Amino acid sequence: MATLEPGLEGGAELVVAESHTAPEVGSGAIHVLATPVMINLMEAAALDAVERLLPPGRQSLGTRIDVSHVAATPVGMTVRARAVVTRVEGNRITFRVTAHDALDLIGEGSHERIVVDVDRFDKRVRAKAARIGDGAS
Repeated sequence: MATLEPGLEGGAELVVAESHTAPEVGSGAIHVLATPVMINLMEAAALDAVERLLPPGRQSLGTRIDVSHVAATPVGMTVRARAVVTRVEGNRITFRVTAHDALDLIGEGSHERIVVDVDRFDKRVRAKAARIGDGAS
């Protein structure tokens, strides 16, 4: 974790296809980039900034996102997301995230991820799944 520090940057991009639109993902009726897809792109940018720097057996998981989606992007236009690490505190990483299409800022906000031990996390998930068989719902 010592290599994680404010200022690290990552990016992700996609060309908006019909499969990325609000009607296709169930978040609206207008054929423009869906907010959940923009958020996913922002998370991918955050992963790009830090995941390669994590020690073996560690992975980051998204825990919080607070973003605005301020402009529509039509099918066929490229969207680029950028994430910049603003704070590292223990196993918690905070990012400033933005997304732009060819013409506008389309979204911005903050994102938080925590770094977990993958084996320990998987054990907790398996234990939770096993509770389903015990009648938990």
